[in-house]
Amino acid sequence: MKAVAALFTVVAATAALAQPTPKYKPLMVKTPDGLTISAQEWGNPNGPEILFIHGFSQAWLSWARQVNSDLASEFRMVTYDLRGHGNSDKPLDPERYKESRYWADEVQAIINAAGFKRPVLVGWSYGGRVIADYLSVHGTARLAGINYVDAVSKSDPSHFGDGVKALPLMSSEDLATNIAATREFLHSCFEKQPGGDDFESMLAFNMMVPPKVRAAMGGRQLNQDDLLKSMKLPVLVTHGEKDRLVLVAAAKYTTATIPGAKLSVYPGVGHAPFYEDAARFNAELAAFVREANRAQSRN
Repeated sequence: MKAVAALFTVVAATAALAQPTPKYKPLMVKTPDGLTISAQEWGNPNGPEILFIHGFSQAWLSWARQVNSDLASEFRMVTYDLRGHGNSDKPLDPERYKESRYWADEVQAIINAAGFKRPVLVGWSYGGRVIADYLSVHGTARLAGINYVDAVSKSDPSHFGDGVKALPLMSSEDLATNIAATREFLHSCFEKQPGGDDFESMLAFNMMVPPKVRAAMGGRQLNQDDLLKSMKLPVLVTHGEKDRLVLVAAAKYTTATIPGAKLSVYPGVGHAPFYEDAARFNAELAAFVREANRAQSRN
């Protein structure tokens, strides 16, 4: 028995050593409505600040090619799982996903927990909708800039592609139907499809979002034209030319609405330019964050 116990001890120790050491510092975040949000801090603790906001049914892992890149040597980055996603709390009350204030206060809670002074917000897809919530409630006073990534700034049917047809079935309580729709949705997110390991990981964290949460997030209308037209904040609009979920027309509309906004379109890239062309995305984001911070220091 002692020999068996010793063997188990060796195996356990070996397994522990095999686990990757986290490169992030966990952040303790509690929202005003009482939710615990899973958040992570990465990179240079003294660097310019970036807050990444992922998309519908995703997780902080969507940003792996940013936080594990050369960006970490220069920038202080925070990722998190939206309410209802990943390791964050998942209340099933629909109102916790319908009201802008809940989303806005969640972002503010993360900014406060990180001790951010003036971060750049990077919002992918539904993350752009969350940024809209933040702007409507808290304004721009504590921001250095915004990077919209394949996001919409207005509810307009002409801004959406055929990839959205899978979304209603992703709210199905029938597991087989839900999985099939989630797989279809994920494939629609990419023109350059992920490899097997990456796709399996993405499917796993997408399936962590309960059907009721997905259903509650749908149908929220958005029209911020007046606010955006008066916004005096550096804005970069990043978009994949081959996006089947949010069409390039949405990016052009956002760029035309916000004074001074800059548009960057990625040829041959789908809904996830930060994954499909991470080198270009990271270089453009770094340049944008530097310029946004220089602009703030001049004001």
